[in-house]
Amino acid sequence: MTEVLSMGIEAGRTSTTSSVVWVDEVDPVTAVAVAGSKMGRLTELHRAGVLVPKGFAVTVDAYRRHCAESGLDVRIDEVIAGLGAEPADAAVAAASAWIRQLFEDTPMSDALTSEITEAYEELCLCCLDVNVPTAVRSSATGEDAADASFAGIFDTYLGVSGAPRVLAAVRSCWGSLFTARALAYRLRKGISHRAMPIAVGVIELIHARASGVAFSVHPVTGKADRIVIETSWGWGEAVVQGLVNPDHIEVGKADGRTLKYDVAHKTVVSAFDFAEGRVCEIDMPARLADRRVLEEEQVSAVAEAVKAIERHYGYPVDVEWVISRHRRAGDPVCVVQSRPVTVTAAEPAAVPAAYDPVALAQKYVFSGKPIPGR
Repeated sequence: MTEVLSMGIEAGRTSTTSSVVWVDEVDPVTAVAVAGSKMGRLTELHRAGVLVPKGFAVTVDAYRRHCAESGLDVRIDEVIAGLGAEPADAAVAAASAWIRQLFEDTPMSDALTSEITEAYEELCLCCLDVNVPTAVRSSATGEDAADASFAGIFDTYLGVSGAPRVLAAVRSCWGSLFTARALAYRLRKGISHRAMPIAVGVIELIHARASGVAFSVHPVTGKADRIVIETSWGWGEAVVQGLVNPDHIEVGKADGRTLKYDVAHKTVVSAFDFAEGRVCEIDMPARLADRRVLEEEQVSAVAEAVKAIERHYGYPVDVEWVISRHRRAGDPVCVVQSRPVTVTAAEPAAVPAAYDPVALAQKYVFSGKPIPGR
């Protein structure tokens, strides 16, 4: 991985505010507490020289102010208090739906609306595009904790373009902090929703030729001698959500040899629907269903990115990546997310106890203290 992997956002945009921070500008020491796990780690990777998308985060503080000033905090507390000590699943689901609708129906303040709109317009300028399609991603402070209990349960919206749709998607992401699964988990563990505030990332949607996930150790056995890659055509949502049977690749970590490449029969693809203005799942074109997705050079590029990220953090990582349609041989792949690996092996390589986003947020985000370097 070379230093040229870092491609910063162009200068000339407006300064950072307490409601919006940019991936390439926010202090990486406090990024997770300010911008949540997903976006904070993108900042860390950008500073480490990894290619990441251009974008910004609507901060944890913006979410907390919105809930306090709009009265949502009081209304949410009333709904949760009404559930009692051991609510039935149906009651939790109903409470979840009610709270999420509150977020959909509660407008932002004029000031916050203006800040997010201005940031989106700056992102369009940086991407040299009008109404640039974005990925609007929930970025909670504790979703990538070592036990990964919240991993993958908050919402992401792909292909969101235009300021009004971005604003609506931000509210929907805030509401996804209260999915039935997340709400039930917090109730069981006695965790207050106030102890797990959420940020929202708004990043450019990379025009994907192929996407997928990759693990710096085997995700089932925990063996550290290989990188495991799963990939399909188009955007990676179908892979991440388990909607498609992806190509499965294993690469030797020491020598970079492809040890295994199993081509899957792929029936679904995440593609951009221009009529709907979003990424959705459609039937895989027949000519691509049984075709190998990645060439050897691309396999190597994904493996090199994963190894570099593992070296940076010092523990096994789970990486979501995209190969742009405009990428040329020798260019880096774009990384859109990284988090610690959770495996089931008897003796997996451990994530250091020092990295605990929940504890970091609880200790520092409410006190105003800077988070010590990790």
